[in-house]
Amino acid sequence: MRSWKLSIMISLLIVFSASLALAQFRFERPISLIVPWAAGGASDQTARVLAGEMEKTLGQKIAVVNQPGGSGSIGQKGVYDAKHDGYTWAGNADGSVVTYQTLGLLDYPSHKDWLHYYAIFTPIVITVPADSKFNTVLDLVAEMKKRPGEVKVASAGVGAGGHAAAETFRKATGIEYKHIPYKGGYPAVVATVQGETDTVMQLSLEVADMLRAKKLKALAVMSKDPLVISGYGEIPPVMKFIPNHLPLGYLFGLQIPKGIPEGAKKVIDDAFDKASQSESLKRLADQKACKAVNIRGKEADEAIESIGSIVNWMFQDIGQAKKSPAEFGFKKP
Repeated sequence: MRSWKLSIMISLLIVFSASLALAQFRFERPISLIVPWAAGGASDQTARVLAGEMEKTLGQKIAVVNQPGGSGSIGQKGVYDAKHDGYTWAGNADGSVVTYQTLGLLDYPSHKDWLHYYAIFTPIVITVPADSKFNTVLDLVAEMKKRPGEVKVASAGVGAGGHAAAETFRKATGIEYKHIPYKGGYPAVVATVQGETDTVMQLSLEVADMLRAKKLKALAVMSKDPLVISGYGEIPPVMKFIPNHLPLGYLFGLQIPKGIPEGAKKVIDDAFDKASQSESLKRLADQKACKAVNIRGKEADEAIESIGSIVNWMFQDIGQAKKSPAEFGFKKP
């Protein structure tokens, strides 16, 4: 009888201790948030707003550091290789994290090795320099067919959102283009503004300000519905001109390695939920012509699988995948 009672008391003590640990977890030093892209892009802007808001809940400084290179894979791997204690995070897009293994940029980690937290959804906008001779997306297509492989398209690098957008565009139209990679979405946008490239198919978050400033001209948005940017106007959907074009957009936020203490995960979940509902995040979405969301847990895992299937099989179809998407569990759409 005593043994039975003792076992119950020990079990209750273990449960109580675990609950107490969850309730009492506090970050005791600053957190490092690595953005594996250049400053100014969608990953960077989203990460900095989230960091500023989550600091209020966590009670610790979140230091945002840009570490561009390898289409974001270098900084992403560095985060995963750090101790899984909840103190090192990544700030990246879903569409990038899912491509690193398929494109041969990383052997590990996979998209399944992360806790995903997404706060911003942004569609792709096809833009050209303000003084460009192209006034519609069909003008651009005609030029690309006239000069195959010569029209320069900027992006944040191989496998990045803008590159996937350009390949989606190529597949829908049958054109060929010259890919010019940069170290982030913002540098790619600036290069197009300056006339280094002919077009950039980049995120609404990264081009909204340049459109308002009349430094870029929008030809179409890669969504089924028009995109209205305050201070600029309405951008028609690409399907209006190219009916078989697929919609494309990306989620931006945080990735934290799995295996962190459960107490740390619980407080991060709470801080993220509050940050995603903050006025700062809503203001970013309004200013940058994108949508504020709160996607984590199972919903985030499902979103990752969905975008991964789309972009990885696209890269497989065009011969740029180094390994089959099936190897990493991506179902063919």
